[in-house]
Amino acid sequence: MKTVEFTAKDGKKLSVKVWEAENPKMLLQISHGMVEHAGRYDAFARYLSENGITVFADDHRAHGDTAEVLGYDDGDIFASTLSDLHELTLYFKEQYKLPVVLFGHSYGSFLSQAYLENYSADIEGIVIGGSCYMKNASVPAGKFIANIGYVFKGKTKPAKMLESATFKSYEKKLGGSFISSIPEEVERYERDEKCNFTCSYAFYKYFFKGLSKLYNKKKLENVNIPVLLISGENDPVGNYGKGVRRLEECYVENGISVTTVLYKGVRHEYLNDTSRSAAYEEILKFALDTLETKKED
Repeated sequence: MKTVEFTAKDGKKLSVKVWEAENPKMLLQISHGMVEHAGRYDAFARYLSENGITVFADDHRAHGDTAEVLGYDDGDIFASTLSDLHELTLYFKEQYKLPVVLFGHSYGSFLSQAYLENYSADIEGIVIGGSCYMKNASVPAGKFIANIGYVFKGKTKPAKMLESATFKSYEKKLGGSFISSIPEEVERYERDEKCNFTCSYAFYKYFFKGLSKLYNKKKLENVNIPVLLISGENDPVGNYGKGVRRLEECYVENGISVTTVLYKGVRHEYLNDTSRSAAYEEILKFALDTLETKKED
């Protein structure tokens, strides 16, 4: 693995990790989750690189080594991060002259949903993991709370109220961490200093703004790439599988080819739970299948 610096069109310096395959057949781009960073995907990326796929992943704005302040960045962070992802796709495609599949987890999955609607012509397929259909009451409610906090508490202030309403409520219902059913994986996450922060009201304000723009029928009808939805059945982010199935319905209704995999007994991080090996293999197979489809075309 190597780390490189990429300058976005607005001048923002992004920290990007690259896992080189010896003779790469294709590229896989990772969009990581909220309150984590690209380095957490090292084992997964090494697995893919050993199977002929070069992997690249940036630390998103307000995260990891890209962040000046963990949890906060100026401006519309969701829109800027979506733009970063697209710029990185185009840059690495040009550098390697190879096709790209995008993989997004959690926060990265919602960015990937937006990517699907806006930039799908530039990739061969997309994996949306740890996700949910978000055309529901939680989005306007979250947007309202985030805007109130942004105005009255300050845009840089950690959004403890929103954190408590989401992540803490998940854990109360499950009787433990929603991250994984494996205690060692939860401990590893909690020990990571780059995963110990609360996102700001500004972050949430623009996150909910981005979510409110999803599911544009005209854009979805123009999508012509396959989608893999992958999650744990015990993941509260995906409403225990129900929100994932609703997302599947939305895409299928608009003519998109969708494969859905839900792992029984698995929580939010299917790559760090009892489903690890199966999820690795599923994503690898999906990526390679898109390559074969491209060759046939």
